[in-house]
Amino acid sequence: MILVSACLAGFNVRYDGGNVQQDLAVKLVALGKAITVCPEIMAGFSTPREPAEIAGGTGKDVLAGKARVVNRRGVDVTDQYLAAAKMALKIAQGNHITVAFLKQKSPACGTRIVYNGHFSGNKVAGMGVTAALLAEHGIAVKDEEDLTIDNLQQFVDQKTISLLENNNLNNCH
Repeated sequence: MILVSACLAGFNVRYDGGNVQQDLAVKLVALGKAITVCPEIMAGFSTPREPAEIAGGTGKDVLAGKARVVNRRGVDVTDQYLAAAKMALKIAQGNHITVAFLKQKSPACGTRIVYNGHFSGNKVAGMGVTAALLAEHGIAVKDEEDLTIDNLQQFVDQKTISLLENNNLNNCH
C-alpha cells in the first residue's frame, strides 16, 4: 500500500483551499493501491488556513524539540503538527505502507525542501514534520515529482501499472 498527500489526490485541503492534483495519485487511490492523509487537516486546521512554516530548522529538528512550526501570524502550531505526524505514522504502520508520495515544501509533507520560517519564499534543505517521522520509521518518502509510473514499478503489480498507463483522466480537470 502507498501513502499519498491528500492534495495530490485532488482533495481541496491546502492552506489556500486548493489542491495540486496528480493524475497518478488519483488513479492509485481509485484502484485501492493508495490511501491519503493530510496532516494539517488531521491536526484540526481549517481549509483555507494561515500558511505555516518551520522556524529554526526542519521537520527533523521539530521532532527533536529544536525547531517550531509557526503560522504567518506568529502562532506556534508545533504541537498540532507533531500530533498529526503521529496520526499519519499510525495510519501508515496500520496499512503496511512502504512508500509515501508527499507534497514538496510543506511544513508537514516536504521531503527534500521546506520553507525557512520567515515567510519570505526562501527554502532550506530538509523534510517536513510528518515526512521526517515517517522516514525515521523506515518508510520511504518521495515527492510529487517522484510520482511516475517508472518509480511506481517497485511498489505495485504489473496489472496496476497497466491500469495506471491508461490515459483516462484527461478530461477530469
